[in-house]
Amino acid sequence: MSTPASTSAAALALREHFARIVLPIWRGPGFNEALNLPYEAVAGDGRQPLPAVRYRAMACARQLFVFAQAGIADHAQRLFDALLHYFQDHARGGWFYSVDAQGAPLDTTKDLYTHAFVVFACAEYGARSGNRDAFDVVRRTSSVIEERFAVRNGAQRAPDTHGLYNAALDVDFSTVTGTPLQNPIMHLTEAWLAARQATGDAAFDTALERLCSAVARAFIHAPTGCVAELPLGSAGNWLEPGHQFEWFWLVRQAGERLERTGLDASLARAFLFAQQHGVDAATGGVALALDEHGAIKDATQRIWAQSEYLRALAVHPDAAVRAVLPQQIARFSERFLRPQGWFECKTAAGGVSRDDMPSTTPYHLATAYAAL
Repeated sequence: MSTPASTSAAALALREHFARIVLPIWRGPGFNEALNLPYEAVAGDGRQPLPAVRYRAMACARQLFVFAQAGIADHAQRLFDALLHYFQDHARGGWFYSVDAQGAPLDTTKDLYTHAFVVFACAEYGARSGNRDAFDVVRRTSSVIEERFAVRNGAQRAPDTHGLYNAALDVDFSTVTGTPLQNPIMHLTEAWLAARQATGDAAFDTALERLCSAVARAFIHAPTGCVAELPLGSAGNWLEPGHQFEWFWLVRQAGERLERTGLDASLARAFLFAQQHGVDAATGGVALALDEHGAIKDATQRIWAQSEYLRALAVHPDAAVRAVLPQQIARFSERFLRPQGWFECKTAAGGVSRDDMPSTTPYHLATAYAAL
């Protein structure tokens, strides 16, 4: 798939902004040198962290991915060491959700979203650094997910969650505190794709096909092809355009591995539905949430959804769809980037609804820019 010169030039400008502005924030004011952990967020001026209340394992893992991908080996190693030091539960296995401002365990929930990002980040770090300990973390954490988070007797439940994974359990995995949700399962798919590529272990192919077959059965909204946020039949369900674009990219990356799941055909329809109903024709802004008929449920425009739209456009097989990419990059740059960083959330009218910059967002920017 060739890339037009206009797209390449626009993408280069995004990467330059990322390298010159975004990465230095998280090696400087966004990084707690004493704890070797990224702060949760920095102020909108990019010069000072917000007061520390907690540090999340997921945020540390996302930063580990970003710096590993960027080839900044010394900082990536510090983050990897900090991830293991603060968040591993050596007594019961798995990973704590967060630690407090002094680095002591705070929220000891065993959270699937967190575990997925540990796998994802350590796969990238292991591939880039050659650190075999990172691959050991990938395999051990994947085993914890399969053994501890799997839904038991799911075929007897309504809605059908057989083959899926619970969103959260308590500290010793004895009590389910969160039933299956789309978002952590999507990131588990992303993590196992990265693990397969990094380790070459075909066992991840089997796990991916089983997981995504369950997603197709439990989450695909038949009228639109969209992946719903809750299992089908759940009260108050909704659709997020950004997640349709994110799933579209993931399934395109997986290729033949997920061919038998039927997700590719569904997400081709989901892309069109999300683009038609969730993307503002005038500004290119991607709304946060739709109802099942396509009406806007939450008009907030979060930067991660914009970046996922760019990533999906970049890999779309239709040249006519890809042709809008240079214009969309320009709209994204004008609307969401600024000299000191980025705007995290905007209203549909363009007002800033969240001015600080979270440590988790560079992951979205890095993955989108890589796709471009």
